[in-house]
Amino acid sequence: MGQALEIVSGLVTAPGSTLTALTMASGNSATVRNTNPSSLIALINTWAMTSAAGVWVIKSPKLHDNVQGIRNVIQSADVSQKWVNGLWQKLYPQDNLTLLLSGSSTAGHIEQGQLLIYYSNLDGVNGRFITPTQLMQRTVNVWTTEIDITPGTAGGYSGQVAINSTFDNFKANTDYALVGYHVNVICAAVRFLGPDFGNLGLGGPGLASATWVTERWFASLSERLSIPLIPVFNSANKNGTLVDIVQDQGGAAVKVTAYLHELSMPGGAQAQPALQ
Repeated sequence: MGQALEIVSGLVTAPGSTLTALTMASGNSATVRNTNPSSLIALINTWAMTSAAGVWVIKSPKLHDNVQGIRNVIQSADVSQKWVNGLWQKLYPQDNLTLLLSGSSTAGHIEQGQLLIYYSNLDGVNGRFITPTQLMQRTVNVWTTEIDITPGTAGGYSGQVAINSTFDNFKANTDYALVGYHVNVICAAVRFLGPDFGNLGLGGPGLASATWVTERWFASLSERLSIPLIPVFNSANKNGTLVDIVQDQGGAAVKVTAYLHELSMPGGAQAQPALQ
């Protein structure tokens, strides 16, 4: 058992002004995963992307109330996060969340909502995560790599490719920290999935205009919450470390740039001296 971070996504098609329950993306569920009730489960961020102004609602009898719940007004084509990193809401094992979204009434327009959920100790999962302090102690080189994604037009996760599919300059048997990412075209979400992450997808919003938010997405989450949340993977698993996106009915292609740090092995000498 160990730490886990999971992005959860769902969609509705042309809901108009009616708050409509999401249809969950393949592999995702509106039910919180089951684990030891004494461990912490937290909703640590949320966002949505609609093609017209709408409302994004997350509610449950176990949260503040089951009437309005956590309610956010969404502007058209605005995929910015609805919480400042560092805020969180306690969740409960096997709680079935009600996820509702309104937006465009145009036929075929897909509106999508996302949650980012942290599990402090999830049965059967042991993701690899470090803190910003550990990141700086182990950093050998800072590196970026581009991943070109061509999604479908049906919403949900699509366009999945390996992280080394566009450029393969990874060093053999080397740990890399995924500090963040940016995209050149807006999308509802970017997801990274692989064995080092416990085979759960983790990610964030596809912000094309506020790249400073996502370039340090995981580092910022970790700093603000004071827990290890910077994902680490080994290049030996590069072919199985996958990247996909959540895109709308337009199916616009996206170039994802992953912000990576090459790391020294754990327990070795400090790789990068402190700035003086």
